[in-house]
Amino acid sequence: MPLSKRYEFTLFYDVQNGNPNGDPDAGNLPRIDPETGHGLVTDVCLKRKVRNYVEIVKAGSPGYQIYVTEGAVLNEKHRLAYKAVRNDSSVETAKELDPATKNEATVLTRWMCANFYDIRAFGAVMSTGINCGQVRGPVQLGFARSIDPIVQQEVTITRMAVTSEKDAEKKDREMGRKHIVPYALYRVEGFVSAHLAEKTGFSNEDLELLWNALVNMFDHDRSASRGKMTARKLYVFEHSTALGNAPAHKLFDLISVSKKDPSRPARSFSEYEVTVNYSDIPDGVTLIEK
Repeated sequence: MPLSKRYEFTLFYDVQNGNPNGDPDAGNLPRIDPETGHGLVTDVCLKRKVRNYVEIVKAGSPGYQIYVTEGAVLNEKHRLAYKAVRNDSSVETAKELDPATKNEATVLTRWMCANFYDIRAFGAVMSTGINCGQVRGPVQLGFARSIDPIVQQEVTITRMAVTSEKDAEKKDREMGRKHIVPYALYRVEGFVSAHLAEKTGFSNEDLELLWNALVNMFDHDRSASRGKMTARKLYVFEHSTALGNAPAHKLFDLISVSKKDPSRPARSFSEYEVTVNYSDIPDGVTLIEK
């Protein structure tokens, strides 16, 4: 069933002794706002984790394939739509394909939405080479930002082996570096549009899968470089209508977080206090804590 309500959400998650999102333009150091020192995590990074979770949970079930996967050739995924829509063997080898009519363009785009969860959710540009159009997704995320300034710490590590025989003539071990944030609590805000969900076919079932992914995605994305990452709080604002009952920024302002002891750096979530101003929640809006 298509969505009939608008949603906004706020997710708090933390990292301990890890790099939540390395910046390739800065030697893979944790991303940072240079003016304030606060840590940043891109929307692309978080969407990747949602995609990975859905891929694990649904395991390629019909309607739940993932469009953007590691090493994927996206045009070949577009070709699948043409194979399904056209009874034409030339589709198999054509380097470029375009819809023959406006109606076929609509059918191709709908096929992609129906078969790929991340297209239904986040949208996609599918007009390169083998053209399946463009889709604006109902689910949008902002950048996550740490509550406090972070420390980009470099840790030297040792590997008790060398890469090649030539290296072995000079040394018996390799030195390297890891980049970590000792601890940081991050906040990210997102939006779900019922209007755009109707266009892509994003359903209530898809929405519930999104909430589950946001809560559980870090448990299926472990690596030594990312340290311990944990979803702490997920707040969902549910409007009673598709257009919504209050501006998103006013709803986000109802949730605040503060450090219990500002005189010392935090090293755990228990050192923060998240406060919700329930008394100012507008009529027609329900706050759900996941």
